[in-house]
Amino acid sequence: MLQPFDYIVIVAYLVGVVIFGIRTAGKQTNVKDYFLGSKEMPWWAISFSIVATETSTLTVIGIPAVAYGGALTFFQLTFGYLVGRVVVAIWFLPRYAAGDLQTAYAFLGQRFGERMQRLSSVTFLVTRLLADGVRLFATAIPIRIIALSAGIDLGYPTIILAIGVLTALYTYVGGFKAVVWMDVVQMSVYVLGAVFTLFLLWSDIGAAASEALSEAGKLTVFSFSTSASTILTSPYTMITAVIGGGIFSMASHGTDQLIVQRLLSCRSLGDARKALVGSAFFVMIQFAIFLAVGALLWVYYGGQDAAALGLTRADEVFPKYIVEQLPTGLAGLVLAGILAAAMSTLSSSLNALASSSLNDLLGKRAAKMDAATGLRWSRFLTLGWALVFVFFATLFEDQQNPVVELGLSIASFTYGALLGAFLLGLIVDRVRESDALIGFMVGLVAMIVIIFGVWQGADGQWMFMFNPADSVKADLGLTSLAWPWYTAVGAAITMGIGSLLSVRHR
Repeated sequence: MLQPFDYIVIVAYLVGVVIFGIRTAGKQTNVKDYFLGSKEMPWWAISFSIVATETSTLTVIGIPAVAYGGALTFFQLTFGYLVGRVVVAIWFLPRYAAGDLQTAYAFLGQRFGERMQRLSSVTFLVTRLLADGVRLFATAIPIRIIALSAGIDLGYPTIILAIGVLTALYTYVGGFKAVVWMDVVQMSVYVLGAVFTLFLLWSDIGAAASEALSEAGKLTVFSFSTSASTILTSPYTMITAVIGGGIFSMASHGTDQLIVQRLLSCRSLGDARKALVGSAFFVMIQFAIFLAVGALLWVYYGGQDAAALGLTRADEVFPKYIVEQLPTGLAGLVLAGILAAAMSTLSSSLNALASSSLNDLLGKRAAKMDAATGLRWSRFLTLGWALVFVFFATLFEDQQNPVVELGLSIASFTYGALLGAFLLGLIVDRVRESDALIGFMVGLVAMIVIIFGVWQGADGQWMFMFNPADSVKADLGLTSLAWPWYTAVGAAITMGIGSLLSVRHR
């Protein structure tokens, strides 16, 4: 059980981090200060911020849940993530640096026109609301565990509302610089906390852990299956992880404003490349640590499922261990680090959403604003998006998949069309705005149909059955296309349609 000193540590840490964030932010006088930190951030801080932004609470509680319920094959995705980042660093970043852009979608505006810029921005906004709604919900999980340890059963909606309000207030005041420096601090804290947790678990379990995990087949890291059926339906085979994960990373780090905003804030193209590729290696280390935590937790709790432990989902297992087993003070510090890291990640999302809304949707109107008006609009949009976030986060309470898988699969719905549009602009010279728009829309619709309607039955045959009931899926043994392939398929469809239409032009 958490002790009074743990609660003191949590409160003191959160207050101290907020003060630190505001002090490092300095004074914002215009939109460039608020959204890009005046392009004064060092590359290593941006690299840490990328890692903290893309993982945060999803990593801290979601990846241990993946290892707890399965094996270590999730780690294979990190090789694809490295490949995707290298491609973006070599191919995408020079175009962004040459254009002096403030958002990723400004590139599409320059290449095709305002309609394409606005459509891609709206797609980004919807995707981030859904994907980061999962992040906000994930943040509520450890808080609920804390409350239960004190005998208080707070519902997820109440917790989500409180987190949303606090995050919005911090983002409103701090701006981009505060977000980045808080990411650096938070990532250091929760990674160190995970390392210490790993040490304690190993001390308690001892060498018996390796034997138990090996016998259960939970130490498997690589899956080299060459079966077409397995490759297409399992997200954690090497071919799927490297190719599908690499294309997914190209989209997430080359077309998503949440990450591109950080790369645009670097001092130079070289710094942006170092920050991006360096983040891939930090992610590898982080994934390895949290997968190991999940595997050892499985041994510690004797392989019991979440229900047997009195929990509602596997994502609650690690918070349960923190609350019940970590020493007094350390438990409070680790939980505070998780919460603060999640808040800093969510503030990154709010900052990116406000940036895209102002620069992409308002467009010329925003360009005519004076510095004070632009800054005022930026903060107003930040608060507005926070309210919308709270609503979307409450939609995921009944989902039973690990939140990290849920967040990644949601982003895959639209990443393919976004990546396809960027590749059309980079590769096919004759493509015009109308071609790109049609290809983009067809790509989006096609992915909705494929994700909800295309299934593989137990006999290996593919069929179309739009959104079948869970009972039907169980009876027929239906399996969907693995989520890492969503982006690749969507990008291929978008590029194919856009390229064919471009043949009409000189």
